[in-house]
Amino acid sequence: MARPSTVDPTSSDGATRLPGLDQDRIVEAGLDPQAVTALLTRAHREIDQGLLPSCQLALARDGEVVVEATLGSAEPVDRYVIFSCTKAITGAAVWRLLSDGRLARAQRVAEVIPEFGTNGKDVVTVEQLLTHTAGFPLAPLGPPDWSDHDARLARYARWRLNWEPGSRFEYHPTSAHWVLAELITAVTGDDYRTWIRRELLDRLGLDRLLLGADPGASSPVSLDARPVRLVGEHPTPDEMEAALGMRIDLAELLGEVTDEAKVAISEPDNLAVGVPAGGAISTAADLARFYQALLHDDAGLWDPEILRLGTAEVLCDLPDPIQGYPAHRTLGLVLAGDDGHKAVRGFGHTASPRAFGHGGAGGQIAFADPATGLSFCYLTDGHERQLIREWRRTAGIASRAAVCAGVPA
Repeated sequence: MARPSTVDPTSSDGATRLPGLDQDRIVEAGLDPQAVTALLTRAHREIDQGLLPSCQLALARDGEVVVEATLGSAEPVDRYVIFSCTKAITGAAVWRLLSDGRLARAQRVAEVIPEFGTNGKDVVTVEQLLTHTAGFPLAPLGPPDWSDHDARLARYARWRLNWEPGSRFEYHPTSAHWVLAELITAVTGDDYRTWIRRELLDRLGLDRLLLGADPGASSPVSLDARPVRLVGEHPTPDEMEAALGMRIDLAELLGEVTDEAKVAISEPDNLAVGVPAGGAISTAADLARFYQALLHDDAGLWDPEILRLGTAEVLCDLPDPIQGYPAHRTLGLVLAGDDGHKAVRGFGHTASPRAFGHGGAGGQIAFADPATGLSFCYLTDGHERQLIREWRRTAGIASRAAVCAGVPA
């Protein structure tokens, strides 16, 4: 599909125009052309201002991508590192094992991975990993150990708890999903990358969404993705306090998701590892298709109750320790909710309370809204250090995307 270079909302006669897009298809899908134009106009802003090198976005409905656009220096075939949007992929793979009974929500991880059951971690359950209540958010794992199975097991044995599992919520940037990936490997007998590729992504026809170098592939698969470019400057403590109403330690807020880590994970050798919490690559269109699968499950991949627990029921509403609002975590994802905090959860201001998804570092957006049947993805290679500007961009783009199929009831 051709890339629009600029977006002019109206022609000389006042009619809505969508340069480079199929307006008839947009209307047939029940989307509002003016709302789509407003979304594209907003997405263009940072590109036109030179603040971001490129971005890619997609809207899907009824199982089909209706709108896809690539703006700036990228091409439509380009893929982006999706960072923590990856957690939805790994989570959905675990849902498959929960669906067929090979894992259980209340099952203790150490029953499957004995090496993990040290230092009090023998009580940690599968559900606690998925809801970020497992108690080891800061457990370290990086190169070279993360690319070696035995080294990972040895590292898990050394990990210690920060607090009693199940007693509080704290976002686990990478640690919990390394253990979830290890569960996939232990239960299926396949490398988690091979199993996720074959049993999830291939079955959904998502050939541009990849997690790591699949060791089971018959031939090497390209892991080309847009390199991360850092832009802007970190906000000052005064700016953070003015924006949030509280003084926040930026280092505590970022945790292990530092500027250096974001650049490093996009390097080819590290993409090959397939970091299960943040190392997948995709086009916006494939990620929007993935969320359509969570809305409809036409392929019959999940037990309906497990899918409901993953996309529609809050299992953890303990407070976020940094900002104080309820976590609103499902069995692996986030719900928008109706408590006034859906914008800070990455859904903008206009999505319905039932919207579910998971964003990613640098301003990646991915969600679906059962109220409208719409799924949306926005990806960029420009990782904004000015977090306040990034948050405002996310809220603005997500808000415009959510109303492209009408205002949710």
